[in-house]
Amino acid sequence: MKQDLDSYYMGVALSLAKKAYKEDEVPVGAILVDKYGEIIGKGYNRPISLCDPTAHAEILAIRMASKKIKNYRLLDTTLYVTLEPCPMCAGAILYARIKRLVIGTLDPKTGSCISLYNIVKDERFNHQVELCYGVRQAECSKLLKEFFKQKRI
Repeated sequence: MKQDLDSYYMGVALSLAKKAYKEDEVPVGAILVDKYGEIIGKGYNRPISLCDPTAHAEILAIRMASKKIKNYRLLDTTLYVTLEPCPMCAGAILYARIKRLVIGTLDPKTGSCISLYNIVKDERFNHQVELCYGVRQAECSKLLKEFFKQKRI
């Protein structure tokens, strides 16, 4: 059942990634879900359109959720993101005390939860995050490959 829910929520994140694609931003989408299954935060990459290098999908979803629950600690939440978070986003995930992270596809160039580093599981920090990856991996990867293929034309 958890796999079915993970697949469903990753689909929501994918729909947000497609919005980023349409806006000519790197197609990454993220949603934050509370322990009751309610989506409390959404985001998709917008650093170009917002002129903000921190406007990654994860950061925007975290900001929205924090405002919604009026707390910077996002305890008992799960973050679904189509691409493995970068170092900045991995740090934000830790500081927000997100319980679980579900990743669509890995990022061998900047991924900081599995690929290059494992920031969210590093025991030197006072919080670690449960990690799951590969949920709807083919779809997440295909969207990114299509985007960058178009950029090279």
